[in-house]
Amino acid sequence: MITGTTDLYAIIGDPIAHVRTPMAFNDYFAEHKIDAVCLPVHILRDDLPRGWAGLKSIVNLKGFIITAPHKQESAQLCDELVEDGAYTQVVNTVRREPDGRFVGTLLDGRGFVAGLLSHGHQVKGKNFYIAGAGGAGTALSYALGATGAASITIHNRTRSKAEKLVAGVAKAFPNCKVSLGSANASGFDTVVNATSLGLKADDGHSFDLSSVDKTSLVAEVVMKPDMTPLLIAAKDRGYTTHFGKHMLNGQLELMMEFLGVAPKR
Repeated sequence: MITGTTDLYAIIGDPIAHVRTPMAFNDYFAEHKIDAVCLPVHILRDDLPRGWAGLKSIVNLKGFIITAPHKQESAQLCDELVEDGAYTQVVNTVRREPDGRFVGTLLDGRGFVAGLLSHGHQVKGKNFYIAGAGGAGTALSYALGATGAASITIHNRTRSKAEKLVAGVAKAFPNCKVSLGSANASGFDTVVNATSLGLKADDGHSFDLSSVDKTSLVAEVVMKPDMTPLLIAAKDRGYTTHFGKHMLNGQLELMMEFLGVAPKR
């Protein structure tokens, strides 16, 4: 039951109808008897600074999750970045400190890795192809490098963004081979769509699915629908697939701990 003492949490993005975070958070709050609620908040792509000021003014808003397209701009608006947020200058989780400051971090990548491992897919020593060099692609690339991936190849529609990410990940993890890729996704253990393509039924693919090796895992970061156009096409071609929702499930506990609402162990 929502009362005057209920703490507020949110997820912000544009669009917002596809997000699963409110359901996952509210189920968690109910299971652990936490007096809190999570709501979707639609802030338009070009209106984030004004929306951010509004979030700041809501005193009982204790924290929020960030989805596309706001992850990179949000990092510039935070009062402080910590952990992977500071490392990548991208954030997806923000908490309000007692003094009102917004502190942000990035948990997408660690959640994606946790999701892979929980479903029996290895990271250490494996070769990864990432389509997308935005917030999700950045998070996944750094997390995979930190977890011991043998190689990471990054492809992005805007080549300069991919080049910048390749340089950053290569510098951070010299033992991981990091390179610039194309739409050809052959020769990898795992191929990942880390773009927003897949939210709509008529979306195209972020890489050439026909080029993917038959033994490769085809993975998504888009969480809704479960079966995106990419995963439907991959399944029809006989590939093993991995849902985007596994990334959220993998980072849910990490988010709760960062926001300070996880029950004490």
